[in-house]
Amino acid sequence: MLPLENKYLRVSISTQGAELQSIYHKELELEYLWSADPNFWSKKSPVLFPIVGGLKDNTYQYNGTSYHMSRHGFARDMEFKVVAQSNERISLQLKANEASLKQYPFLFSFTITYSLEKNHLHCNYQISNVDIKPMFFSVGAHPAFKLPLVEGTSFDDYYLLFEKNETAGQWPLTPDGLIKSAPIPFFHTTNRINLSKSLFYGDAIVFKDLQSNCISLVTDKSKHGLKFNYHDFPFMGIWSAKHADFVCIEPWCGIADNENATGDLKQKEGINLLVPGELMSRTWSVELF
Repeated sequence: MLPLENKYLRVSISTQGAELQSIYHKELELEYLWSADPNFWSKKSPVLFPIVGGLKDNTYQYNGTSYHMSRHGFARDMEFKVVAQSNERISLQLKANEASLKQYPFLFSFTITYSLEKNHLHCNYQISNVDIKPMFFSVGAHPAFKLPLVEGTSFDDYYLLFEKNETAGQWPLTPDGLIKSAPIPFFHTTNRINLSKSLFYGDAIVFKDLQSNCISLVTDKSKHGLKFNYHDFPFMGIWSAKHADFVCIEPWCGIADNENATGDLKQKEGINLLVPGELMSRTWSVELF
């Protein structure tokens, strides 16, 4: 495991998938990240690239050729290389390779940088097109936060508090994990989601174009919680495995295929385009208290 540490936090990261393994607040003696119990879900904070969510029939077409890729892409299962490291900052990089090119015909460089600032953890995604042709991709985060966070509280005691009142509907998922063609009402001009395990019996809660750039995970029974900040991520997923003790806050630049998707990568909803030599950077951060 790769360590990051300052006065407040101690964080560990795996080179496989550049995945967070622990976010521990030293002063509070609190672990914030899910334990990855394999009876429910064996991941902790997978990185989603070069797609977010699932493809229709796990297949897409690019320039007349069909390619197969599993849900959320391959980056989470690949080994990243450490390219810079200090006590409070680390950068890990994945480049196109023989295995990736079988699924994804683009030359890319994907660098993830984790850094600490007091009781904040920052995560930056930097995607570069090093190919001679335009590159189409999605990227997203999937961190799972432990619930209940502190003793004496339960899962149902916690709620998500959004920065602004929201009116967005929820985009339901098909049994295959595809986005249905129409949303259903959800927020009704409020900024709060009360958490319960039954909320996720139908899979993730997916939103498009929320007004907020910040979501707090809190309870009225404790002063401890977290504040999750994100910018320029047009999609958001909130998810937990059935009956599991965690909730994921997932900012996405990309989304699963619509149930009526054509399969053409260039036409995929939420797809991002980089011309040769171009770079895209996105950052999310979490404040632990």
